[in-house]
Amino acid sequence: MNVKIINPFVESLISVIGTMAQLDATLGKASLKISTQAPGIVTGFIQLSGLTQRGSLAISFTQGAILLVFEKMLGDRPDGIDESTLDLAGEITNMVCGGAKQRLSANNYVFELTQPIILSGLGHTIDHPGPNAVITVPLALSEGIIFIEVSLDR
Repeated sequence: MNVKIINPFVESLISVIGTMAQLDATLGKASLKISTQAPGIVTGFIQLSGLTQRGSLAISFTQGAILLVFEKMLGDRPDGIDESTLDLAGEITNMVCGGAKQRLSANNYVFELTQPIILSGLGHTIDHPGPNAVITVPLALSEGIIFIEVSLDR
């Protein structure tokens, strides 16, 4: 997988978090993901498919990160992970993927999105389909980390 493919997803996530939650994120170093274990406690997952592309996107939030984003976007801070925080993870995943899809269309990447699947709990796994490499990038917030994982190839 071309590492530059992840840039539109990262840019979209930074835009969504900055615009919707008024939060700044510190970008970490991209790396190749080896295991299927999720780095966060809540993950939004979307499969991507097109005529010439196939892949997936996962956005995994630590508890501190999802609670902070929830508070900044909705004005209330839940005590822990609940249905509303899970729904928010799915909505953010959907927005990020839509923004990346728009950015990638300029490079002839055209794909359809599935509905986000929400995975949660300590130690849950993320199974990116296909043989493509999975690139992960951490984005640090003041109270946690959001990990974005992308697997997309032609």
